[in-house]
Amino acid sequence: MEYVSLQIPVTEAEQGEILTAELADYPFESFETEGGLLKAYIPQERLADCKSEVDSLLERYGVHGRYIAIEPQNWNALWERNFPATDVEGRLRIRAPFHEAAPAGELEVVVMPKMSFGTGHHATTWLMSRAILDLGVAGRSGLDMGSGTGVLSIVAVKCGATHMDAVDIDDWADANCRENIVANGVEDRITPMLGDVRRIAGRRYDFILANINRNILLSDMPSYAATLNEGGDLLMSGFLEADVPSIVAAASELGMEPVSTAMRDGWMMVHVRRTK
Repeated sequence: MEYVSLQIPVTEAEQGEILTAELADYPFESFETEGGLLKAYIPQERLADCKSEVDSLLERYGVHGRYIAIEPQNWNALWERNFPATDVEGRLRIRAPFHEAAPAGELEVVVMPKMSFGTGHHATTWLMSRAILDLGVAGRSGLDMGSGTGVLSIVAVKCGATHMDAVDIDDWADANCRENIVANGVEDRITPMLGDVRRIAGRRYDFILANINRNILLSDMPSYAATLNEGGDLLMSGFLEADVPSIVAAASELGMEPVSTAMRDGWMMVHVRRTK
């Protein structure tokens, strides 16, 4: 699969965060900011479907972007050069194979990101990982919706979850997830599932992890509620503070009450629980 990098000059961190949140509504799979440039990566075959809308979005914000074709085989070198291992409060280390191993006693997840989102360095992955550590997933079954590298599924089963379904619409992400669960020795407890929310119809879960974006979360939340057992937890991230009221309101209409919220680098995570 070939990818394109949309490169946008940004003058300040807040501008980059706002543009990232807006672009997350389109099929961009990961983002990075380097040297005053916001770089958003998208499969080349999916760019044509949204390019005119993305160009209009950039025009509204008064910025201009360049589309640059990139070679997939260069992606690993990019990650190795730019992203260190991620530490979650000294309790969890998310790292690539080229990073130093976690110290004794610290939970460790090893992922090779390739072109999939979810290396732990992004604020949303960090927030979700910390929430899993505190949730109490031992002995429970869960869903990782928009699983990317599979990192959240791997964290969950290493925290004692009995089984995870890892669902992603992208074939590259699905393949990468399969590689990562094997690398972490948890292939017997994680089932990768290529497709969208329709794949979970008729299934039941004790908790659901959904690190996607605001629009998809609002669209798919009824499906999450339908598969979540009573007393089950739904953890959501991939949106900004301004989106929290609409996320919480949608959850409340579906019989889920807010438990907590958390913020990191402008990104939010919301935890709701099904009460009826």
